[in-house]
Amino acid sequence: MISIIIPVYNAENYIQATVGSVLAQTYTDWELILVDDCSTDNSAVVIEELIRLNPEKMRLIHLTEGGSAARARNAGIMDAQGRYIAFLDADDIWYPEKLEKEFKYLQERGAGLVFTAYEFGDENAKPNGRMTKVPESLPFRKALSRTVIFTSTVLIDTEVIPKDMIYMPEMKSEDTATWWKILKAGHVAYGLNEPLVIYRRPQNSLSSNKFEALRRIWRLYRDVAKLNVIQSCWYFIRWAIRATFRRVVPRS
Repeated sequence: MISIIIPVYNAENYIQATVGSVLAQTYTDWELILVDDCSTDNSAVVIEELIRLNPEKMRLIHLTEGGSAARARNAGIMDAQGRYIAFLDADDIWYPEKLEKEFKYLQERGAGLVFTAYEFGDENAKPNGRMTKVPESLPFRKALSRTVIFTSTVLIDTEVIPKDMIYMPEMKSEDTATWWKILKAGHVAYGLNEPLVIYRRPQNSLSSNKFEALRRIWRLYRDVAKLNVIQSCWYFIRWAIRATFRRVVPRS
């Protein structure tokens, strides 16, 4: 079974469509764990109504103290009953065949972690015709010069990568920090170069803040990868070049 974890904070405008994309999956052996990180809107109300219609497949966890997406995901990981873990952000959308194709790919590769390509969408999750390509394999050193693993595309086998390695640190770019931790331990991530996720990307999103992205990637090199200043500069320059000319292509 695949345990799908969605951290939720003030997502009442998006969460119904996001959950709907899970309900539409062609692969049906899953459970959905939604973790409400002390939302101040009606997210919990919307979710509770969705659960009322699908009580056997979905459940809601309420955090009693607000924290971060990392804390919410970690609560979901702790509660997960499935062998496999998939993450989905509360405003992103999966295509119906996402789990089926990715699960098959994971089994074919005998991998512990796989991820897919994705395409960009606007505020309404309408695709804009652009997608990010992903490499077939991604070991640790290769990952340092490209941040291509998007959280909503990931599928993990906990019999290969144990749960205690999947828990995310409470820091900015906690997802990238987690993938690097896993890869640094010797695992290789495998990319399925097919866009199976729509990344809803409003213009004012955190990831669109270029200065913040530069600051975060530098801290990852120093605090997570534990590189010295010279090594950090080397990978930082390579990352910046790739970020400038990154593999965003028209969707075919």
